[in-house]
Amino acid sequence: MKKSILIGSIIIASMTTSLVYCSGSTGSGESSKWFKLTQPGVAPVTNQLYKNECASCHFDYQPGLLPSRSWKKIMTGLDDHFGDNAELMPEDYTVILNYLTENAAEFSDHKRSRRINNSLAKDEAPLRVTDTPYFKRKHRELSLSRITNNPEIGSISNCIACHTQAEKGSFNENEINIPGSTGRWE
Repeated sequence: MKKSILIGSIIIASMTTSLVYCSGSTGSGESSKWFKLTQPGVAPVTNQLYKNECASCHFDYQPGLLPSRSWKKIMTGLDDHFGDNAELMPEDYTVILNYLTENAAEFSDHKRSRRINNSLAKDEAPLRVTDTPYFKRKHRELSLSRITNNPEIGSISNCIACHTQAEKGSFNENEINIPGSTGRWE
């Protein structure tokens, strides 16, 4: 009796551990990767060229905030990048494109990146993280006027205005501080 309980416990523990892994197939014929989803948030930016070129104008959005198909679409339109010309030298373009697509949401071992990716249909390629169903669901309780009418925030895409650890890839609700409001986000 005790032996069968022990064996059953071992089998259940093995099955539970196996369920922590998930397929990272891109659906484009590429071979699958397996990930252990142990990392919270999204992976922080590690590419200095990307930081230098992109964060000089805006928050350096982590590659795990969008799928690779979105990053390809964004990088293809740098001549009109949300109203600005953000064209790069060809060699810089290639390095940044590769960094973004190789570290995109569908290839990440971070939970929030995978949730963003899983919220999208396979053919969706949003140009903004704010257009993803995951983002919209997480921010649905926020009054847009509370953001846009706040000069310390200005836009819902200004992540670092409220998410105090955004640069580290953490978007935990316990780390939110909305400027001009009393206390942390509830």
